[in-house]
Amino acid sequence: MTASPSIGALLVNLGTPDAPEPEAVRRYLAEFLSDRRVVEIPPLIWQPILRGIILRTRPRKSAHAYRQVWTEAGSPLAAITQAQAVALQSALGSSVRVAHAMRYGNPAIGPTIDRLIADGCERILVAPLYPQYSGATTATVVDAVGNHLKSLRRQPALRFLPPYPDDPAYIAALRTSAEAALAALDFRPDVLLASFHGTPERTRELGDPYYEQCCDTARHLSSALGRPVEVAFQSRFGRAKWLEPATDAVLAELGAAGKSVAVFAPGFAADCLETLEELAIRGKAQFAEAGGRDFAYLPCLNADTPGMKLIETMVRRELAGWI
Repeated sequence: MTASPSIGALLVNLGTPDAPEPEAVRRYLAEFLSDRRVVEIPPLIWQPILRGIILRTRPRKSAHAYRQVWTEAGSPLAAITQAQAVALQSALGSSVRVAHAMRYGNPAIGPTIDRLIADGCERILVAPLYPQYSGATTATVVDAVGNHLKSLRRQPALRFLPPYPDDPAYIAALRTSAEAALAALDFRPDVLLASFHGTPERTRELGDPYYEQCCDTARHLSSALGRPVEVAFQSRFGRAKWLEPATDAVLAELGAAGKSVAVFAPGFAADCLETLEELAIRGKAQFAEAGGRDFAYLPCLNADTPGMKLIETMVRRELAGWI
């Protein structure tokens, strides 16, 4: 009888509602938008706005958007992250127990850590699948893990996968994936647009390295591809000033100028609402409405060969000395 592995690897992504329905979206948004790192407005001011306005109006609109990309396997983000965990388990073999969790929604981080411990894992590598560091993403995973460990009498040893915005393995994976997707197009795009999730400009001013790391990724990828890669930021929310240029504005400008474009999202490890609906559907429509013709959305790394090679490479590197 084979002993249970003592090493665990936990892949963590942002999260998703359990269903493309308003009530499920409401529960998800309530958790997500109550995180003090995601929305840095004091709770006494923010919570009445969140509970009194946003959670009464936004869930229905967001549910409609989720329904446009929902699959038989459920949320694309959940299905792809699970597929990444299954593929990583196959690559690492029985010496490591691989699991996946969502920072918001299910499967939650705390119960997943408990299951790894119950399976005999005394050492756990937590791998936030965020290439670029932000307090609103990477740091919230560390917060959630730390908060759960407070409840444990016996805690496992922990390591965290660091951000990897300019890691050669990451750039190589992006290059391989982008080149294959571009080769399949029936046009050569005038512009390659890397769209990253936006954050408030204030977070950059306070020292968050996210903006600079996004630009680093684009610069390294541009060198690898041998052609310029432009940067934009999507998913603005509220009235605060966000990182610029805005993806929707850039797409409208390119369409009006008669430029062809291929847009991709290198900050996302898996396709999700923000890529499949906001870019591939709404982004394409915005581009076309401005007069644009040739538009393509290039998929994320997902659980395809370049993406899985990257995840395996990084996980094996961080498990050095444990396996």
